[in-house]
Amino acid sequence: MNTNSAYLINAILVLLVVRQIREHRLDLRSLAVPVLAVGAAAVLFLHSVPVRGNDIPLELICVSAGAVMGGLAGLATYLRRGGDGRVLGRAGWLAAGLWITGVGARMAFVFAATHGAGPAIGRFSFTHQITGADAWTAALVMMALADVLTRLVVLFVRGRRMTAGAAARPAPVRAGTHV
Repeated sequence: MNTNSAYLINAILVLLVVRQIREHRLDLRSLAVPVLAVGAAAVLFLHSVPVRGNDIPLELICVSAGAVMGGLAGLATYLRRGGDGRVLGRAGWLAAGLWITGVGARMAFVFAATHGAGPAIGRFSFTHQITGADAWTAALVMMALADVLTRLVVLFVRGRRMTAGAAARPAPVRAGTHV
């Protein structure tokens, strides 16, 4: 993974967090932008998913960590119904912190791998039968995908529940109206 490209992609992901902190409508566009950003990273970096040795356990651990962080971030995002009945969302500090922690951890790993920790990562990989840089790249990209997709699924379900619950309740009757 090219260090500059990794920094650029991760910086874009952090900017997406800043965008999510401001209250916004929870619509298809707001849900699609993070998926497109991580999808672009996947196209740029995810050329294969190695499955030899202990690559699959590494990938599963990273995907699980991403899914847990994404699920928690989705639950920690504030949702409310706007005056027009549409769902509005705003990432709270916990949701933003989880996102930044995930992005920061991946950036720290890439920085460490390219600034002196490469041999130690190589020894760890050899000892634990991880086949190399492609396995780490796949695991980290899939971690980001799992984070984003799980967060969006949680937000989508929570938003649907809010609108379904409102549709099931009868509209309030104004005083002085004959029914």
